[in-house]
Amino acid sequence: MKLTKQTFVTAFALFSLFFGAGNLIIPPFLGYNGGSSWIWVLAGFTISAVFIPILAIYGHARLQGTMLDFAKKVSPVFALVYCIIVYVISVALPAPRTAAVTYEMAIEPYFNVSSWVITSVYFVLVLIFVLNRSKILDAIGKFLTPGIIIILSSIIVIGLFGDLEPVKASIFDNSFTGGILEGYQTFDAIGGILVGGVLVISLGLKGGNFKDIKNTITNAGILAGLGLFLMYGGLIALGAAHSSTLDIDDRVIFLNRLSLDALGNVGTIFLAVLVGLACFTTAVGIVTGTADFVKGLLGNSQKAYVITAVIACILGVFMGQLDVHSIIVVAIPVLKFIYPITIILIFLNALPQQWTSVTVFRATVTATILFSLPDFIASIGFENSVKAIQKAIPFGAMGMGWLLPTLLVWIGVNLLSKKPKAA
Repeated sequence: MKLTKQTFVTAFALFSLFFGAGNLIIPPFLGYNGGSSWIWVLAGFTISAVFIPILAIYGHARLQGTMLDFAKKVSPVFALVYCIIVYVISVALPAPRTAAVTYEMAIEPYFNVSSWVITSVYFVLVLIFVLNRSKILDAIGKFLTPGIIIILSSIIVIGLFGDLEPVKASIFDNSFTGGILEGYQTFDAIGGILVGGVLVISLGLKGGNFKDIKNTITNAGILAGLGLFLMYGGLIALGAAHSSTLDIDDRVIFLNRLSLDALGNVGTIFLAVLVGLACFTTAVGIVTGTADFVKGLLGNSQKAYVITAVIACILGVFMGQLDVHSIIVVAIPVLKFIYPITIILIFLNALPQQWTSVTVFRATVTATILFSLPDFIASIGFENSVKAIQKAIPFGAMGMGWLLPTLLVWIGVNLLSKKPKAA
């Protein structure tokens, strides 16, 4: 692995772009609920919130195109519809959630200021960064990420070495799959295909060639993945360690209490700074990726880039008025449908081409869509209508009924396509 200065800067930037608002508040509460089974929770969470997103980054390093390239083997129309859905979801849910978390954790407890004012200022600053996108990687990688890592590491280390009670039992029926499904809420698989495109374009603006960009993104992805694993693992362990000493059912309040116990009153100040940094970098990455996509669709128009960025930030201000819990609730049905498709596209783009023909792409994605529908239908309030179907499908009762059928289709289509023809 060749590690250059640009590799480390890119890795730091990638870490920050992934480690955003939801990613900060989800792991501690997940560990709290996982209790004595937090290792299994971490294993599942690592698959959906670390391994798959970094695999998406590797896929981008190989393709070095736009997000359309991730789905173009299915069909150009499918690729366009899929990308539009993902970008609309990104600017309507995870981007505003960064503003909502910032307000609830860093502003509201200390200042009597309207959320309209804070989210407006927040997205104005996001817009300034997005419009200066050639400097995004350096600014985030050199300045914002180190601050996030230092503050978060302090909270984790001090919190884990306190006077703790024995942890409680897990509330999950299956802690491993519970961790996987909670990883959906980080949006990191979607973030991987979105942010990967931002990296390709940003490094391209610096004049790198295909091979150098591939090596930089691949190595940076590995380093960022290691950092994410350590931080997520620390936060999950911290939540589990305090599962018997705290009785809190709100993610935001729980994280606030952990920082207070670890660092005292000054901990709340540190946490406020941490939240602001982590949320801001994620919002910048989402809006930049969305603006890049629209710019590419409209003939590389810089005007389209600017207009899209402005619209995304305005939408962020309005959606940011919802509280964090409401945004998470709204996101669940959407993620139940789009996340399995995204995961499969990531795997297919990371695999060798001899195993990912056009026919394989179309068959596996179709299977994923069909077998993820029961989970989606159940998530919007019609559980009784699909309960029998979910029970009949392996892992269906766990919310992952799409997994085995898709794998079998991938294997079957590959075997059939490579079967020697009769003479």
